[in-house]
Amino acid sequence: MGQLHDRMEQDLKLKNVSPATRKIYLLYARKFVAHYRRPPTELGEREIRLYLLHLIEVEAVSHGTYRQCLAAIKFLYTVTLGQEWRVKRLPFPRHSRRLPVTLRLDQVAAVLAAITKLKYRVLLTTMYAAGLRISEACRLRVEDIDSQRMVLRVRDGKGGKDRYTLLPQRLLEVLRQYWQIDKPRGWLFPSRTREGHASPSSVWIAFKLALGQAGVAGNFTPHALRHSFATHLLDAGTELVVIQALLGHRRLKTTAVYAQVSLNTIRRAVSPLEHLPPRWNALKRPL
Repeated sequence: MGQLHDRMEQDLKLKNVSPATRKIYLLYARKFVAHYRRPPTELGEREIRLYLLHLIEVEAVSHGTYRQCLAAIKFLYTVTLGQEWRVKRLPFPRHSRRLPVTLRLDQVAAVLAAITKLKYRVLLTTMYAAGLRISEACRLRVEDIDSQRMVLRVRDGKGGKDRYTLLPQRLLEVLRQYWQIDKPRGWLFPSRTREGHASPSSVWIAFKLALGQAGVAGNFTPHALRHSFATHLLDAGTELVVIQALLGHRRLKTTAVYAQVSLNTIRRAVSPLEHLPPRWNALKRPL
């Protein structure tokens, strides 16, 4: 894409889009242009529709990937090229909401214990202990640990928002031991990346290897630790509004989905069957 790539990257920065989202949008915009091997200004609504159908029918991309591809193409034409009319009539897919995939307490312990490299064990432990997204954990700085108030500061979270979350005593002890060994400066989890901090892809690899070592079967990703944090808090009786603040959700509706996977919350509900008259019995024939 050349100069167009640079312009789109500048537009994303001007809109204050997160580095992770910028990377994804630029990747999918490049893939779209490479598919036709023609400048996007020569492509119309018909070509864009055919490409989107190709993603669904041929590449069989996931719902989330498709939404990101469409969002990237719409940004390219609407903002960078100023040709909104080319994408204005493209329908945006309805959001398909699935229940969060969570780990049991014993599975969390087994997976974290199976991580061999110290930096990634501490990083993933922090994700679970504080309910962080993978990008938020990678970008933690040493000064974000507030041991006086026992909170972690999360900078530039989803939507560009800062927030505070839990700093449990056990996590503080782990972080202090980690600091004594690695003595990080600046980034809490430094790495030889362009940004200077740990990359999400490396964290993914460490997590997947640990799943195998721990013998935990299932299609789990590092994000399952954040889901597990929320679900386990709810199991322990923490109010939804508190969990909402810790996770940085804008709407309580987003947080409420964890009530559907919290077994303790489900068990506390009483079926109306229990309130039927004592004489009622499903196995008895009606008179």
